[in-house]
Amino acid sequence: MPDWSARLNELAVAAEVPGAVLGIWQDGATTITPYGLLNTATGVETTADSLFQIGSVSKPWTGTMIVQLAAEGRLQLDDPVVKLLPEAPIDPRITVRHLLTHTSGVDGDLFTDTGRGDDCLERYVALLADVEQLFEPGTAYSYCNAGFVVLGRLIEVLDGRTWDESLRTRLVEPLGLTHTVTLPEEAILYRAARGHTAEDGSPVKTWQLPRSIGPAGLIAASADNLLEFARMHLDDEKYAGMQEPQVPFAGGIGGFIDLGLTWRIYDWDGRRIFGHDGSTISQTAFLRVDPEARLIMCLLTNSGNGTRLFEPLASEVFQHYVGVSHPAAPQPVDGPVDGAVDDRNVGRYERASVRLDVVRRADRLVLTEQATGDRLAFAEEPVHEYDVLPTEPLDGDHFVTRYSPEHPWVPLTFTPTHLFTSGRVTPRR
Repeated sequence: MPDWSARLNELAVAAEVPGAVLGIWQDGATTITPYGLLNTATGVETTADSLFQIGSVSKPWTGTMIVQLAAEGRLQLDDPVVKLLPEAPIDPRITVRHLLTHTSGVDGDLFTDTGRGDDCLERYVALLADVEQLFEPGTAYSYCNAGFVVLGRLIEVLDGRTWDESLRTRLVEPLGLTHTVTLPEEAILYRAARGHTAEDGSPVKTWQLPRSIGPAGLIAASADNLLEFARMHLDDEKYAGMQEPQVPFAGGIGGFIDLGLTWRIYDWDGRRIFGHDGSTISQTAFLRVDPEARLIMCLLTNSGNGTRLFEPLASEVFQHYVGVSHPAAPQPVDGPVDGAVDDRNVGRYERASVRLDVVRRADRLVLTEQATGDRLAFAEEPVHEYDVLPTEPLDGDHFVTRYSPEHPWVPLTFTPTHLFTSGRVTPRR
C-alpha cells in the first residue's frame, strides 16, 4: 500500500495547497489522510474530521433529494417546473430534468444575496424574472447554479420546510453524518477550513457564499461523510438512474464525456467513473467513484490551487487500485501555427456575474476575465488575464488557456455567437 500521507504531503507542497484531506474507500476499507493547515493565519492544523466546503459537489445531494421525491410519486422528472412551482418566473417549457442536467438555458451564475432568512430561496427564485434565457430549453448544455436553487426551492415547497432541513432529514441523519453542515454557525462548532487564494496563498476575506446559493454549493463536510454519501450511490439501486448518461459533454476535460442526473460521467482509459467537482471562495473539492472496482476517492482542499494537487494525486490513487490515470489536459500546439489566430473571435462576451474581453496581441489572443454584479462581493481576484493559445483541431475556433504556468490547460471554443468555456455558454455582445 502506498504511503498516502507522504504522497499527499509532497504533492500538496508542490501545488502550494496549505491544507487538504484525501479520502479513499475501497470495498469496505476507508483511509482518511489529512495534511497541512486549515488556516495559515491561525495555524490550526488539518485533521481527518475537518470540514471543508464542497461547493458544487452539493449539487448531487440536491439531485438525490429530487430523485427521492420522484420515487415517492410527488413529482416526475419531465414535469414542467412551473407545474410544481407556479411562481417560478422561468420559461414554462423548462422541466425538472432540464435543471438537473444544466440544459434549461437559464443564465446560471446569479449570486445575489437574498439574506439569511428561511425565505432566501423563495426570494432568489423571484429574481429570475430578470435573468437572460441563453438558449431554447433542452438544446444545449451550460452550467447553471441558478437551476439548482430552483430545485432547492421545489424541495422546500413539496417538503414544507427549508432546503437545509430537508437535507438533514432526508440525507444527513439517515446516513449518520455527524460532520455535514450548511450554515456558518454550524461549521464553527467544528474544525473548519478557510480558503486561500491561488494568486499568492493569502487567506480569503469572505468565508462562504450567500445562503441563497445553498442547493447549488453550500455544503461543508468532512471527507468520511462525503465518502459515505457517495457509497450510498453505489449501494442503493434507487439512485442508479442518476449515473445514466443524459447529455453529452463536448469539452472532454478530465475525461468528462456525459452528464447524468447531476453526476458527471468520465471515461478514464475505458473505465466508467462518475463524480463531481466543487469550487467556492478558494476552496476546491473533488469526488470520483469507480462503480466496478467499488472505489471512491475524494479530495478536499482550502486553496484555489486544488486542481494542481488533484490531478497528479488522482492518477496515483487510480493507478494503484485500477491501473488508470487522470486523463491528460489538452495542450496548445507546439510552435508557431500560421493562420491559427486572427480577429474573428476578438470582442466582448458576457453573462451574469462575468465579462470576458478577448483582444489580439500580435500572434496570440488574450482574454481578460472581470467579475461583475453580485459576484464582486466575494471575488478575491476580480480581474485576471489569460493567454489563449490554439489547439487541435486548428480551425481558428479551438483554444486552451490556464490560470498560471503551474495550472493545467483548459479548453475554450468560440462560435460566431458565443464562447464556451468552464462548461458555460457566454454570449457575444
